[in-house]
Amino acid sequence: MEETINLKELFQILRKRLLMILAVTFTAVLASAIVSFYFITPIYQSSTQILVNQKKADNSIVQYNEVQTNVQLVNTYSIIIKSPAILDQVKKQLNLDMSVQELTNKINVASEKDSQVFSVTVQDAKPELAKDIANTTAAVFKEEVAKIMSVDNVSILSIAEVAKEQSPIKPQPMLNIAIAFVVGLMVSVGLAFLLEYLDNTIKREQDIEKILELPVLGVVTKMEEKKAAAAAVTKVREQTIGS
Repeated sequence: MEETINLKELFQILRKRLLMILAVTFTAVLASAIVSFYFITPIYQSSTQILVNQKKADNSIVQYNEVQTNVQLVNTYSIIIKSPAILDQVKKQLNLDMSVQELTNKINVASEKDSQVFSVTVQDAKPELAKDIANTTAAVFKEEVAKIMSVDNVSILSIAEVAKEQSPIKPQPMLNIAIAFVVGLMVSVGLAFLLEYLDNTIKREQDIEKILELPVLGVVTKMEEKKAAAAAVTKVREQTIGS
C-alpha cells in the first residue's frame, strides 16, 4: 500500500512540474539543434586501402610464414605512415599550412586482426582536401617504405574519392538532438524532484499529519477576496439589524 502511495506522489510531483520539465527538455533540444546545424563545422572523411604483400614470381607458392610476417609488418607500417618522414613530404607536396602534429591528428590508421590490409582514413572540413591527403599519404608511404625497410611489399588497393553528394560524418544533428532530448528530460525530472525535496512548506492537511503525527480536527477553507468581503458585510448587517 505504501509503494502505491509513493508512486502516486511521484506522478503528482511530475504533473505539478510538467511545464518546467517540458521547458527544460525543449530548451535542450533547441540548443542542440542550433549548435549542430549552425555552429559545428561539418567534417568529411576519405579513405584509402594499402596491402602488405611481398611480390612473388609466377607459379611460386605462398608460404604461411611469409603471410604471418606481412601481417606483423602491418603494425610497424601503421606507425611509419604517421611519422614525420612521411608526413613532411605530404605537407610539401600539398603545400599544407599546418604542422605535422595537426596533420597527424587528421589521419587514422586501422587494420583488421590477422589482415594484410590496413586503411588510411583522413578527416577534414574540406572533402577534396581529405581525399588528397589520403591519396598522397599512401603514395608517399609506398615510395618511402621501400627505402626505409629495403622491401617492396606495399600495394595500394583503393584510392580515396569524393562522392557527388558526400555527407559529413559529423556532426550528426538527429543523433545530437536525440541525446539532448534524453539528457534534458533526465535533468528536468531530477530537478523537479530536487525542488520538491527542498520545498518544506506545508500545503495540505496531510502534511500536518505527517510532520506532527497528530490528527487534523478542522480545516479552514480558502475564500476568495470578494466572497470574504461580501460575507463580512452580510455579518455586519445582521449584527446591525439584530441590535
